[in-house]
Amino acid sequence: MNLHNASVTSKPEELVPSRYALRIGEIDVLVVSDGVLPLPTTMLAHNADPAVRASWLNDMFLPPDAFDWALNAVMVRSGDKTILIDAGLGSDPDLHLPRAGQLIKRLEAAGIDLASVTDLVLTHLHMDHVGGLLVDGVKERLRKDLRIHVAAAEIKFWESPDFTHTNMPQGFPDALRAAAKRFVKEYGSQIRQFDEEHEVAPGVVVRRTGGHTPGHSVVRVASGGDALTFAGDAVFAVGFDQPEWHNGFEHDPEEAARVRIRLLRELAETGELLVATHMPFPSVGHVAIAGDAFRWVPVFWDY
Repeated sequence: MNLHNASVTSKPEELVPSRYALRIGEIDVLVVSDGVLPLPTTMLAHNADPAVRASWLNDMFLPPDAFDWALNAVMVRSGDKTILIDAGLGSDPDLHLPRAGQLIKRLEAAGIDLASVTDLVLTHLHMDHVGGLLVDGVKERLRKDLRIHVAAAEIKFWESPDFTHTNMPQGFPDALRAAAKRFVKEYGSQIRQFDEEHEVAPGVVVRRTGGHTPGHSVVRVASGGDALTFAGDAVFAVGFDQPEWHNGFEHDPEEAARVRIRLLRELAETGELLVATHMPFPSVGHVAIAGDAFRWVPVFWDY
């Protein structure tokens, strides 16, 4: 079929899928794409030899200078709770990222009413995880009794954030500071802080890992012998082959690498599913050991 001639009377819906549903035991999970971020490839590994990094990119059929980072969020329904994990980029016109910030409209396209969300879990307070909450009109559509779960260490960190060890494009540190500050100001009364671990709903547990940011957390969904971990920014596409490469957004790169290796080993041992914010959509797959590193095994799509 010639898609360009499929219809001349109405605008077609998005041709690229933006959501992927699966079941973890009795729990419903929906991975939703917030879009993509075009970023410099140096962000993948600013501590790597440029030639080695270029070779990796070439082997992966990726462009040498910039490529699209996926942005994924997750909806979970467990019992009487509807939980959104991370909220996407929202809108920051100063950074010229028009292909991201799609989460709210894609939740609507999936038939999800923002007012049905009972809980929100934030893996950390970088703007591509909280920005969707700052879009005009979104707060008014959310429940007044919405509970927002964030690690206490994350809230503390953004009172005076340290960017000493990051390696970001110009403009990003200021935008990140502004977004975190605005989020805490607008949603402070709804934030529920936890120290190390918290059960949000039956089978849904958020756990602080640190590393990427001091309060960075992952969310594990488990039911009926099945399990899935949403790793937030603990794992990037390059992190399987090169888990010790430092990502430009990591505030403590060495600790982030330790967290990444520990998490990937756990997932390789258990065989549980992994989803991560910046893995190619829908980013559902397994982790396998490959010598001294790891191997990413995407699931076969279930139609």
